[in-house]
Amino acid sequence: MTTPTELVAVDIGGTHARFALATVGADGAIALGEPITLHTKDHASFQTAWEDFARHLGRDLPPAVAIAVAGPVGGEVIRFTNNPWIIRPALIPEKLGVERHTLVNDFAAVGHAVARVADTDFVHLCGPDEGLPAEGTITIVGPGTGLGVAHIWRDGQGGYRVQPTEGGHIDYAPLDTIEDRILARLRQRFRRVSVERVVSGPAIVDIYETLAAMEDKPIRQLDDRAIWQLGTSGEDSLAAAAVDRFCLSLGAVAGDLALAQGAAGVVIAGGLGLRIRQTLMQSGFAERFRAKGRFEALMAALPVKLITHPQPGLFGAAAAFAKEHC
Repeated sequence: MTTPTELVAVDIGGTHARFALATVGADGAIALGEPITLHTKDHASFQTAWEDFARHLGRDLPPAVAIAVAGPVGGEVIRFTNNPWIIRPALIPEKLGVERHTLVNDFAAVGHAVARVADTDFVHLCGPDEGLPAEGTITIVGPGTGLGVAHIWRDGQGGYRVQPTEGGHIDYAPLDTIEDRILARLRQRFRRVSVERVVSGPAIVDIYETLAAMEDKPIRQLDDRAIWQLGTSGEDSLAAAAVDRFCLSLGAVAGDLALAQGAAGVVIAGGLGLRIRQTLMQSGFAERFRAKGRFEALMAALPVKLITHPQPGLFGAAAAFAKEHC
């Protein structure tokens, strides 16, 4: 019998780095320990954060690591947008004292999580209320600080492949006069407007300010967190309209990507989707997802889920390690 493998799973973003011990069992099952979240600004480098995690645990770390990073993983140096750390992949064994390592893009890690977590780690959004298909392509869309897009392909026998993409940067296509106004506002600042400018957490500010301008109301200088809070709580009707407009756009974009990728199922991922899941279920998301003209019946037949696993980045990093090394 194969001995279980212990490793450290790491999920590094701009603000936080999450660490957890993980175990890949003899049967391939993945068990994730209690995560510890460190602020990147409090550590001079990834190596010092790694050492701090070991101090938190009070023990030596296993000689294996899976790292998910918010950015491309190719090249000799990995740099972060909102984080001064750099990682040189060739030096990971030496700097961390590990014998085996896996390095993946953070949304590729989410793809591995989608492929491996239990059915109970999903909630139903729209389409037929059934599990994700065991064979074919599953489109994954994750609104957060940006818009992550990936897909996985399942072979029907338990095997799968993950393909991260830059689908969040396709062109934004408005579908009504309100969205025409949103696009016009964004074009004042950006020569080219991608879907990420409308379907991401920070994008709610431009949506909200466009709606305020349409109604000739004073534009309140609110950040995205404030607008999300006011909108999802119902405290502010204009913010609530902005949140609903976001949900419409997310449905349209998820449907476009599913069509482009030939999906047999769709998963909405990311912390934002999880936070607004009740609003999402009651919004026009499903209608916009299906509204693809001659392909409306096809879209209505696709199961659309929201992943609810609390740490898909860490779990997915461990799953990527298991696929590569175990």
